[in-house]
Amino acid sequence: MNRPMSPFHPVLHFPEAPTVLDLSGQTPPQTGHTYSIGRYNEARNIYTQALFEGQRNIHVGIDLGAPAGTPVHAFVDCHIYSLGINAADGDYGPTIITEQRIDGEIIWALFGHLSKDSLQGKKPGDTLAAGAILGWLGDETENGGWPPHVHFQLSRIQPQGFDLPGAVSASNLEQALHDYPDPRWVLGPIYSSD
Repeated sequence: MNRPMSPFHPVLHFPEAPTVLDLSGQTPPQTGHTYSIGRYNEARNIYTQALFEGQRNIHVGIDLGAPAGTPVHAFVDCHIYSLGINAADGDYGPTIITEQRIDGEIIWALFGHLSKDSLQGKKPGDTLAAGAILGWLGDETENGGWPPHVHFQLSRIQPQGFDLPGAVSASNLEQALHDYPDPRWVLGPIYSSD
């Protein structure tokens, strides 16, 4: 598949064109797509778990969907900042956060909804080269209860532990879009904002 060029390594390889999902409506999310993209800065009605406090519904990452077990890659040379399991219903499940420098700025990247095997043998401080396999997509029994995908999120704010808010409320959206910039910065123009 021809993809827009990015100076960074793909986080996930799509062997065929992914479907760009619309998770903003009242209807259930589209299903039946082997490869998919969930958009950044999208108000969603699917966050019904207590974790989201009934008000955090604007997605500040990009979801890259593929079958469970699909490899997830480091997009640039980096080191592991933190890792662990966010175990609440609807949370990230197994999560790895990396630290890297992008355009002269220290940026953290969260990779959520991984398999438990993704955490084995890794520790904070481990270095990864661009393109290295960071982990694998988890299935619904281990990834917080979601169809297999990686929630990929960038942060200008140093994380506390191995968590970042993947959805924010409208009341702090402006600051959140600054703190958690659009992942297309490194993913490239994988979908249009139109």
